[in-house]
Amino acid sequence: MKITCNKANPPLGGFLAIELYRSLSKSIDVAWGSESTVTLPNSKKPVTYGTSNDLIRLLENAFNKSAGPLQKVTMNHWLSFSLILEDEMPKSVEYLDKTLSPLTYLVGESLSVSDLAVFSVLHVSNKFKDISKATPPKNILRWMKLIQAQPPVVKALKELPEDVQQNISKASSRRSPAAGEAGAGRLQEGKFIDLPHAEMGKVIVRFPPEASGYLHIGHAKAALLNQYYQQAFQGKLIMRFDDTNPAKENAEFEKVILGDVEMLEIKPDLFTHTSQYFDLMLQYCEQLIKEGKAFVDDTPAEQMKAERDSKTESRNRNNSVAKNLQLWEEMKKASDSGVRCCVRAKIDMASANGCMRDPTIYRCKPEVHPRTGSQYKVYPTYDFACPIVDSIEGVTHVLRTMEYHDRDPQFYWFIDALGLRKPYIWEYSRLSMTNTVLSKRKLTWFVEQGLVDGWDDPRMPTVRGVLRRGMTVEALRQFIRAQGSSRSVVFMEWDKIWAINKKVIDPIAPRYTTIETTPVPVNLKGVNESTLTVPLHPKNENIGTKEVWVAPRLLIDQSDAKLLKEGENTTFIYYGNVMIDKIHKSADGTITSIDGTPNLDNKDFKKTVKVTWLADTAKSPAVETYCVYFDHIISKPLLGKDEDFKQYIGHQTRWEIPMLGEPALASVKQGDIIQIQRRGFFRVDAAPSPPSPQSGRPAPLVLFHVPDGHAKELPGQCQVDMPRGCRVIQESVWCEY
Repeated sequence: MKITCNKANPPLGGFLAIELYRSLSKSIDVAWGSESTVTLPNSKKPVTYGTSNDLIRLLENAFNKSAGPLQKVTMNHWLSFSLILEDEMPKSVEYLDKTLSPLTYLVGESLSVSDLAVFSVLHVSNKFKDISKATPPKNILRWMKLIQAQPPVVKALKELPEDVQQNISKASSRRSPAAGEAGAGRLQEGKFIDLPHAEMGKVIVRFPPEASGYLHIGHAKAALLNQYYQQAFQGKLIMRFDDTNPAKENAEFEKVILGDVEMLEIKPDLFTHTSQYFDLMLQYCEQLIKEGKAFVDDTPAEQMKAERDSKTESRNRNNSVAKNLQLWEEMKKASDSGVRCCVRAKIDMASANGCMRDPTIYRCKPEVHPRTGSQYKVYPTYDFACPIVDSIEGVTHVLRTMEYHDRDPQFYWFIDALGLRKPYIWEYSRLSMTNTVLSKRKLTWFVEQGLVDGWDDPRMPTVRGVLRRGMTVEALRQFIRAQGSSRSVVFMEWDKIWAINKKVIDPIAPRYTTIETTPVPVNLKGVNESTLTVPLHPKNENIGTKEVWVAPRLLIDQSDAKLLKEGENTTFIYYGNVMIDKIHKSADGTITSIDGTPNLDNKDFKKTVKVTWLADTAKSPAVETYCVYFDHIISKPLLGKDEDFKQYIGHQTRWEIPMLGEPALASVKQGDIIQIQRRGFFRVDAAPSPPSPQSGRPAPLVLFHVPDGHAKELPGQCQVDMPRGCRVIQESVWCEY
């Protein structure tokens, strides 16, 4: 394996992991430079990684084939935890110190990449140093000394180049609050390059989607990046439908895309269509033909491709202008001879850049166009139309992804050949997500095969899909700002964007309670039915309050009941401590009921088991609720260039768990994002409604689980940090009693 590490953005945790695997006799060559790439064994093409965590995961996938499901999920938890460690330092340190109390290593009985990922953050963190001075976290400090003394860590830290160590120190200083950190909950913006020749108030950018499908998260990056520069320079944003191919255009998709843009809270200053300029582009094409800069070619498509690959000139390249114009007229009429022709720019068939080898600029397509009908029989290619429309619409800066890099010379050739005003091209990296395909053709296949419920299915990477799953537009904006206008091509993990999303929704999501549909009754002595008024959010009084019923008989989850012990206090969230008097079990060990005595004067909640509950009384009717969980629809994180994505589908990707919800849930509305205590965040996909005349039954509440960027979520599992009795595989939703 060959790895290149970026000196400017050193992956410390990944470098430590490299030394760990080297110590286990793995062959890894490392070089420090300006890129972040991995060339995997038996592969010639390097894969670009983004963060230190990305590098660690690539190493794990390559070398740790024997890891079991529990080990993998636990490792994922700690890798994800390391991503938010710096941003939530006080809370994270408290959690980590408590977790390490009985442990030597984070996973198993020996050093692992989980230890290295977390250690690498704390090792350079000024925030952690400040916390350690004030209140030393003894378990963490003991663990860090152990990790730092491990031979692979000693060797890695010793071999770090001096300039890399300096860059690590600088990055740590930038993250320090003393260095002018942004306000709580805000991400520092990534590096946005000043646009060359940009003048305040004069910048014009454009977002040109093709109306052939729903927008996906890659399109969202393009749209939001253009919006960023529009706002930063107080300029204008043009939204242009690229409708140069009548076979792919669909009026319904235009409506969909306009809706997607509205959902992204983007307000373009101008809406246009490339088809508005068809007459003008016909004139420009004829101009090139008359000037000998273009020719009409009837070479069959496969032969033309072979000739371009071999740098062989077409037999029609040197046709006379008169013959080219004659064939051009046949194309415009869509005659039998015209439909076999195309117009090609005469550029340079000997060029090393294939895009310059006489590209096609016009095609004969006698098809009906959604906007122009049958008016035209010939249509420009995107590569020909784009520079023309960019120029005449006044676009000053063309933002497009690195995949168009080879086409830039072609773009400027058309501009120069036609004597048009020249926009400036700025390239940025295409957004690629793990466990995801963004090809419209492949996404359409998922829809047509019925593997998803539609284009807005929460498992789809479409704008509608991710928003329906609970992503917020503000989180998307922060995600794009965090990347900046980088040119590095990287695969981003979904947990990063979901972690950002959690920071957006956590301060405003109201808290509610659900329990399992087969609960355990808890009989309380001396309790009468009454109500409590409690906050909907423990730290934000502006969210409001809700009414909670208390009754002599409370209901809790069977999984919680198994954690209780006779003679010990249990904290019933919002109510208080209850002394557990007797636990009744059936012959097979299932808990059937519990007797308890309220101990509300006892305010010691530090070492108690916390449980959520509902009152079993007709005055507190439960809301029929379904919590729906999702997994990646593609099981493999990174697909090879020629790998068939269909090999990695077919596994279960949706779980629907019936629950009983508290009465306050009857008031939630579709689209609300809430937190179910100790279960995570959810978006209301379908609000409950009164009984229908047909069935006589009320419609249930349907909640879609919102990932928060931590460990892999497992349906129906307790997902809260609890003092005891809590499994390792969990989502770090903090108890807020």
